Amino acid sequence: MKTVICQKPGELVAAKQKQPRQAPGEALIRMQRLGICGTDLHAFGGRQPFFSYPRVLGHELAGEIIQIDENTHDLRPGDMVAVIPYLECGICIACQNGKPNCCTDLNVLGVHSDGGMSEYISVPADHILKNAKLTADQLAITECLAIGAHAVRRAGNINGAKVLVAGAGPIGMGIMQCARIAGGSVIALDISADRLAFVKEHLAVEHTVQAGSLNVRDRLAELTDGDFPPVIFDATGNRQSMMENFLYLAHGGRYVLVGLVTADICFPDPEFHKRETTLLSSRNALREDFQWVMECMEHNHLKVEPMITHRSTFSQIIGNFHHWTTPAAKVIKAMVEF
Repeated sequence: MKTVICQKPGELVAAKQKQPRQAPGEALIRMQRLGICGTDLHAFGGRQPFFSYPRVLGHELAGEIIQIDENTHDLRPGDMVAVIPYLECGICIACQNGKPNCCTDLNVLGVHSDGGMSEYISVPADHILKNAKLTADQLAITECLAIGAHAVRRAGNINGAKVLVAGAGPIGMGIMQCARIAGGSVIALDISADRLAFVKEHLAVEHTVQAGSLNVRDRLAELTDGDFPPVIFDATGNRQSMMENFLYLAHGGRYVLVGLVTADICFPDPEFHKRETTLLSSRNALREDFQWVMECMEHNHLKVEPMITHRSTFSQIIGNFHHWTTPAAKVIKAMVEF
């Protein structure tokens, strides 16, 4: 089968490998769509933590089941499916407490082991979700949106709250949409005027604030009647942004770090304590997040198509991938078609 391997930072190579065998308890899937995530782009650029080379990238996976044994998951050959790419150990303290998304020995497809930048992939049957109502694009983008859904669930009840989402990339856009569905009034913060215009036009974001063009703190005070946002999500993966947001939070507020950065995060303790800040991280997603996202897409509550700004066939992916990493490409979400 054809596959593409990230040999080292900055180098993708086409290769031929044996088609994987469908192991007991697994399903052999013929890939139909592969969403390209910031994780893939950062891995290509050598900026992704928890990563080793060489690696077949790709964890936003959608395809058709080709082979599968009898199973208790109601899965059959011909089913179109999305894949939960987080493979947990099932026995550690996190798994035993219902948090396989942060398993102590977590194996993420496309990060810790080879992913879906191949014609076929074999994955555990209990990490597959079928859905005949959704398109292949929607199935592939489920994982990206599930991360946003999980982050919103981590924040607790946000109904009626003014919610700040820092970072208008795909993860941030997912958070914005999920927060809106959960009843929050979203304020988007980003350095890019183009991204802010996009979320306002396509994702029904009520307010936008461009970092660097004005005093962010004054603008947030204006939008919240001086109270500041009681809930902040950071999806920037930018150390400076992640630290500054501590000063934008309402007293008694909740701050959810979704983006990941390979650096220490510092904050002024008096500001942290006087707010009695609740600080949370959000990692990956759970099965129920995937299911909730699918239900929302079925009812057209989550917008997918506007987010997919670039497409490529699998045979053209190497050249296109290099272009997508450049700022000039203005990629929001790239989708690979097999």
